[in-house]
Amino acid sequence: MRVLILSDIHANLTALKSVLEDAGSRTPAYEAVWCLGDTVGYGPDPNECVELIQTLPGLVCLIGNHDQAALGMTQLTRFNHDARAAAAWTQDVLSESSTSFLKNLPSETSVDNFTLAHGSPRQPVWEYILDPRTADANFGEFETDYCLVGHSHLPLIFQRSSDDALAISKSVAWNQPSPLSPRMILNPGSVGQPRDMDPRAAYAILDLKTKTWEGRRAAYEISEVQLRMLKAGLPERQALRLV
Repeated sequence: MRVLILSDIHANLTALKSVLEDAGSRTPAYEAVWCLGDTVGYGPDPNECVELIQTLPGLVCLIGNHDQAALGMTQLTRFNHDARAAAAWTQDVLSESSTSFLKNLPSETSVDNFTLAHGSPRQPVWEYILDPRTADANFGEFETDYCLVGHSHLPLIFQRSSDDALAISKSVAWNQPSPLSPRMILNPGSVGQPRDMDPRAAYAILDLKTKTWEGRRAAYEISEVQLRMLKAGLPERQALRLV
């Protein structure tokens, strides 16, 4: 089975549609979707993104810190000024159906031999795994061979070959399946607000049969999203951050 791995959509419907179109053009088709959290926040399309992801096949979806902020489940003082403003705006426009969907999402789960968490298995909502040292501290926090995380908006892979070995960082293979080997922590990057100097939407395809991971990018009309963000009154710096 091929699984479409999404994270950090951040209410960017244009980017999400571009990813779904790109992934849908691949053969064989994906049969399930795992979304690692932060469906809303920052962007102008929270309700549209929530509505769309609910139509996707075999959906497993997590709650992220920005989702929690939109629901009033966390104090906005934990965010910087622009993130607070975006979270407050999202609170104002979030529909009852979107609220109902998001509030029932788990912060972590396991599927087959994969642990899923928005931030990390140690701190599922808030911790960033950005380096081998932090990855090392998290390998003892999950029992499966693999862990998928988001939150950092960076496509990353960390591997530890044995319990007494140190974690190492591995390069992401773009547009070609790369074999998985126990144990790994993998991050697909962000659909709606990438932060790795490539503004294209990032996602991954996981093949459970062949045990491979393929990082992919999808271009989209960024200027159109920026314009809608500004018209909605969202922070200009968040719009500029898309490029």
